[in-house]
Amino acid sequence: MHQPPGHRPALPYNPALDGLRGVAILLVMLSHAHAPLFEGAFYGVDLFFVLSGYLISTLLLQEVERSGRIAYWRFYSRRLYRLMPALALFLLAYCLLAPLFWPDLTDVYSDALVSFFYLADYGIAFFDQPGTLLHMWSLAVEEHFYLVWPPLLMLLVRTSAPGQRWRAIALLWLLSWAWRGLWVAQGQQFYEIFFRFDTRASGLLLGSLLATLLLEQPAWFAALRQRLAHGMWLVLAVPLLMAHAWDDMNVMLWGLTLVECATLVVLLALQNDRSPLHEMLRAPALVWVGKLSYGIYLWHYPIVRYLRADWHWSVTVLLGFALSALLAWVSLMTVERWALRWRDRQPRPLRPAALAAPTRATKTIATGACPAPV
Repeated sequence: MHQPPGHRPALPYNPALDGLRGVAILLVMLSHAHAPLFEGAFYGVDLFFVLSGYLISTLLLQEVERSGRIAYWRFYSRRLYRLMPALALFLLAYCLLAPLFWPDLTDVYSDALVSFFYLADYGIAFFDQPGTLLHMWSLAVEEHFYLVWPPLLMLLVRTSAPGQRWRAIALLWLLSWAWRGLWVAQGQQFYEIFFRFDTRASGLLLGSLLATLLLEQPAWFAALRQRLAHGMWLVLAVPLLMAHAWDDMNVMLWGLTLVECATLVVLLALQNDRSPLHEMLRAPALVWVGKLSYGIYLWHYPIVRYLRADWHWSVTVLLGFALSALLAWVSLMTVERWALRWRDRQPRPLRPAALAAPTRATKTIATGACPAPV
């Protein structure tokens, strides 16, 4: 179909990205089950961060290109409809069932409240709360990114020359890495750095940088893509990081950065739907897991924490995955599907929510179209 000049289609569905989500959630489960040889599998969360930054920024930049603005109210409401129903169902079930499985817990309801308001990242870093819902930190990090990134991106768009926006985002990524290194140099505790939004934003920003580079296509980036095969050495180095233990400050100084850059290389490779990596990650089983990854992530940690106390790690992984996937599927087929139907039948809000006036078109794309990354 012929498209008018300057028109770009909304981000097409790429099953390999769901496959990458599937790999990420499996790594996270292996880490939480304390599987041998997978102590460093907590790096799986960083795959989610880079992927989230890439997808969200691609959609936002396409919206700016189409309409000259970002419809903030639409963006935030769509994220709310996509993320909150599953979270609310999970926290309700946790409040009802946790006292039965852990009768000695005294902070069930306060943990749920902190998680509901997406405060777990700073809560864990500075107040050791939530405890049993420790995994809520990454959802809080992403939610904070969703809150601050659209207006910040719009500011960068307005203050940067066309084709040069990648420079500002690259600078932000370097500053985020330096900011994390500064706290390491100051002697802050590992967990105080690991869980916070301000010290873990680098993966989200690197994904955003990739989205910008793919849209602007500077000459050096096109030349770099021609040598993409050399970047696969970064991907091959990632399994070596599985030996990293908790409290190893090498994670903060260079481990996270290497995993983020390796994820960027993978995302670049997945732009070619005929590449071997694309074929691997679009395997139906991985794609299915990836589509359920948000729900699996929500449900898995209390289940795994309960099982690992008495069962072998292999039983914990297999049974924990089966139960988490089942609950994630039930959530997806009920409250999540209901919420998305309700969201999509609502009329577009008329509330003004832009920093710039529309230019070529007034229609904005649906920023919640992709499955929510963790």
